[in-house]
Amino acid sequence: MTTTTGTATTTATATATATAIATTATTATTATTTARATSRPRLGPVPVLWLTLLATPLAAGANAPVLILPDMARALGVSGSTATWLVASYAWAMAVGTPLLAGLLRRRGLRAVLRVASALLVGGTLLVAASPWLPLTLTGRAAQAAGGAGLTAVAMSLAGSARRMGVISAGFGILGASGPLLGAQLAHAVSWRLSLCVSVIAVLAVPMVSRYATTPAAPTAPAAPTDPETTHQGRFDVRGAALLTAFVTTLVLLPHTPAAALGSSAVAATLLALHIRRQPDGFVPAALIRKPLFLGSALLALALSGSYFTLLFSVPRLLADRAGWDAGTAGTGQLVALLTGSALSWLPAAASARMSRVAVRSVLVGVGAAAAAIAVFASWGPLLLVATVGGTFAATGANAVLSMHAVSSAPDPQRPTAIGLFALCYQLGGAFGPAIATALVLAA
Repeated sequence: MTTTTGTATTTATATATATAIATTATTATTATTTARATSRPRLGPVPVLWLTLLATPLAAGANAPVLILPDMARALGVSGSTATWLVASYAWAMAVGTPLLAGLLRRRGLRAVLRVASALLVGGTLLVAASPWLPLTLTGRAAQAAGGAGLTAVAMSLAGSARRMGVISAGFGILGASGPLLGAQLAHAVSWRLSLCVSVIAVLAVPMVSRYATTPAAPTAPAAPTDPETTHQGRFDVRGAALLTAFVTTLVLLPHTPAAALGSSAVAATLLALHIRRQPDGFVPAALIRKPLFLGSALLALALSGSYFTLLFSVPRLLADRAGWDAGTAGTGQLVALLTGSALSWLPAAASARMSRVAVRSVLVGVGAAAAAIAVFASWGPLLLVATVGGTFAATGANAVLSMHAVSSAPDPQRPTAIGLFALCYQLGGAFGPAIATALVLAA
């Protein structure tokens, strides 16, 4: 049961990283730069397969340690519980890195994020591959996750439609579900360190994405351009970024140290709210978080994500208690359910252009609510797996579709911030879901 629960935990963590950051810019360029840029042909949208390769290895890297934590603990000379911080540090860096990289994308543009993210990913991988000590390995894992979050930010920013974003989100779910088996096979064949390095393959897509993303710069004008290669200048709200980072950190730690994290999160939230009131156009724009479309999309994504995380933690225990399944059977069944739900989640993303917002949200809420109800009342094993399929479908589909709704509510200069904050709300399900599952099921 421990192995199965661990698989659910890290699979959920990776899927929540299906975070997306849309790009816009607000600065003009000089006439000389414009002349050079306009001489370059525009290649059109980046093929979605390149974007998928850029983004989805993050999920496999997050889940690769699941089945080999004991091997890593022995190699590093630490206990098994201490080794789980190799997973927690990855989740923390993804959550913290998302809004920070959204700010970098807004101010410095797409190429800057590609460079910084690639450097973090490669540097972190080298640390993980060579470090003999846990603290240095944790640093490498955090750098890997932050770099992967940056590349995912670029991929999602260039998706351009719910259909293409649905492909990326589905890829996250599929690679996240397959990550534990991939990591175990690599560890058995070569080394557990190689298992922790799988996310570095994302850099293979960087040259092609950079080539396709090359676009002419906007001419000097008072209106804000929407070219992802231009940048947004202005004073950076360091205090706002620091307070948001502190708030996110306390929420990520909530399942691990509930008492301390709960008080700390309350303090951080209060300080952040006061700062937003003093500086409404700062790192967290006050006008954005007051928009009903943005707030509704973000809160609905949080609810569906929280339900999904709760299911992922609870279903393995329910399969054992209600259906009498052993850990191996439950783990295999859950893997199949996760893969199925992730693949099906592309359907609402593909159909969203032909459906109203109300209709799309009704489907997502209906499926998510049905999945939760089935989990509460079902005692038949296959029906509990159907609940997992439904929860995965609703949460992953919401990540693709509702992120587009959230972005559409923001003016161009605030779109990177909008998608970063939306992704952050989705990830908070990873903090609340485990606590709910522990209170309702795991502690029983």
